[in-house]
This record gives sequence, structure tokens and C-alpha cells, in this order.
Amino acid sequence: MLSCEERFAAYRTLIPDFAAFCAALRTPPVRCLRVNTLRTTPDVVCTLLARYGYRATQVPFAPELLLVEDLERPGTLPAALLGYYHPQALSSALIAHVLAPQPGERVCDLCAAPGSKTTHLAQLMRNQGLIVANDPFDKRLSLLQNNVKRLGVCNVITTRYSGQNFPLRCTFDRVLVDAPCSGEGNYRWDARGRLRGYKPTPADLPRLQRQLLLRGFDLLRPGGTLVYATCTYNPAENEAVVQSLLEQRPAQLEPISLPVPHSPGVRQWHEERYDASLELCWRLYPHQLNSVGFFVARLRRRA
Repeated sequence: MLSCEERFAAYRTLIPDFAAFCAALRTPPVRCLRVNTLRTTPDVVCTLLARYGYRATQVPFAPELLLVEDLERPGTLPAALLGYYHPQALSSALIAHVLAPQPGERVCDLCAAPGSKTTHLAQLMRNQGLIVANDPFDKRLSLLQNNVKRLGVCNVITTRYSGQNFPLRCTFDRVLVDAPCSGEGNYRWDARGRLRGYKPTPADLPRLQRQLLLRGFDLLRPGGTLVYATCTYNPAENEAVVQSLLEQRPAQLEPISLPVPHSPGVRQWHEERYDASLELCWRLYPHQLNSVGFFVARLRRRA
């Protein structure tokens, strides 16, 4: 069994404070709950959690997000079953805030299941406007539809297309491409040195990711906003994919203005060099945020 240092040795020069990064992967991240403001308020959920002996802390810039220590099975509490909150990693919950949808807009979530980000988008839109939530797999779509119902979301319709072949019959104000990826950001090592969160992935993921990002961008109206996100560290799945879009479409990277510790996107990986604007992308590392690892890029379609 490879250690963290061995498995991520290729990224040693990319990740700041590599020793702290590896140490963070040997401890579980703090539990994050997203309060469903379509049904209740953070104060109500904090009170309910306190009855079970749990202390919750609100995230300052996103008060619907609660950080809770020592809560191992959040989905089993009555408040979860009632749709008062949804367990979601903090870095994952940031993605909806980066996209920043507004009530009344038309939004496409191209790789939506199981629906954590979709339902968060609906919450930020106050159930107004339209979200088209797409996923190519029936079983995953069922999970998404169950979450939509449990959380009281009513501005979502679901579709089942291969994301790279999603129809171009209409355009959207905002598009989210939370792409399938190698999932390295989910890796953790337990007390016995066993790797958790690993899943085998196909070798041609970057090709699929480029196709998804291109199709997502083609669904944008002029001036519209797209967010590309993965939960992995590999530049071939992150910066290289965004670079490919910049070379093929009138896309412009935008800064992300959230008060969150992060690292910028990288300018070079092996022999590949990327546009200077790739530094506007965010790399979220576990030792910086006490959550799972993520990559996120915010792009605009130039008019």
C-alpha cells in the first residue's frame, strides 16, 4: 500500500507545504452541512443539532454552511430526513457560490447527479428560474430526483444525455461542468495506513473532460458564466482542459472573489505551458481548507 508521500510524489512541486498536505490526509475533514434555506434557517438547525450534543459553527461568507465536529452519520438524524440540511463537503459547497446563479435565471448543470450542487444552486436561486440537471445514468438520476424531492426543490427538470452531446437547442445564463474525474481530492489514509476514497478511473478522462467543457461552453449565451470543477489535482484534468477551451472558444477566465484559502492554478506541468490567466483558477487543498481537494475555474463567454 502506497503512502501519501509516495502516491502524490509527482505533485510535490505543485502542492505548497507538501508535508502539511500529507498530514491532513491522515485526519478526517470537518463535517460540513448545508442548511436548506428553502425549508428552514441555520439557527433552527443549530438548535436541533445542539439537542443531540453537536456544536455547529457557521461559515462567515456562506451562513447556510455549518461546520460540525464529531458528527459521523449526519444523514441519520431526523433533521436530515426532513430535508432541513444536506451533508456536503465544504469545498464542494463553494462551487455553487462561485457560479453565483441569480433568481429567475436559466442554468444548466451538465453532470448533475447525485444533486448536491444542483439543489444548492436551486437554494441560491430561491426556487425561481430554471435549472436543467443532466446526467447520462438512470441510477444516478434517481438519486438526484430523490434529493430534489427531499429538499423541496421545484425549479429543476432532469434530462438524460451524454453531457458531451447535450442538445444545443437553447442557451443558458450559467452552466456548471462538475466533470467526472480521477477523484484524488477524496483520498484519505486511516489510522492503519489504508487508502480510502480510491476508485479506478478510465485513462482517457481528459478527453471526456475537454468534450464536456466545450459542450458546456457552447450552451452559454454571450456574456454568460461557466464554472468548471473537479475533485482532483492532476493538471491534465484541470489546467490543461481549461487551456484547451481558451484555444478553441471565445472564453475568458475570471477571478473568484471568495474569502477562502487556496492556491492559484499552475502555469506549467512537465513540458506543457499554460496561459498566464490560468493563475485565476483555484486549487483547494485539504491542509488549507480542512475539506476534500478541488479545482475550480470561472469563465465567461465573450460577447
